Amino acid sequence: MAPLGGVPGLVLLFSGKRKSGKDFVTEALQSRLGADVCAILRLSGPLKEQYAQEHGLDFHRLLDASTYKEAYRRDMIRWGEEKRQADPGFFCRKIVEGVCQPVWLVSDTRRVSDIQWFQEAYGAVTQTVRVVATEESRQQRGWVFTPVVKFGCEIWTIKKAKH
Repeated sequence: MAPLGGVPGLVLLFSGKRKSGKDFVTEALQSRLGADVCAILRLSGPLKEQYAQEHGLDFHRLLDASTYKEAYRRDMIRWGEEKRQADPGFFCRKIVEGVCQPVWLVSDTRRVSDIQWFQEAYGAVTQTVRVVATEESRQQRGWVFTPVVKFGCEIWTIKKAKH
């Protein structure tokens, strides 16, 4: 059974490395289809909002590519993984609440559990899209390599944007 949002005709789950162009692609698609037809949903939004509330932080500063966000990135990842362990659909349910457009573009699908949740909730209308960019392109967009962070069975390479 579908959760609290409308029933979509198409759900595209976008994944890709940091600075690969996921936001660019989803925004271009929404521009072509129109905001009345197509909604961009971001899993990182409710995660950052909830993290900010629980930790007394500035939610809006966690949304940008700032050193403020980078200072909390590792702990935010750890915290988000703990939330997902307790309830794998926690952030997914939050982003679909009240969405009524027939096309949903989830611009930042990073975990298998998120893909599974959407596939179970919406079935065959759910498709995955992998956005790929060369390392050179990503570097031109501000990507810089930083060390690997490991949480449970998932490994995350943390990247810092140049600013």
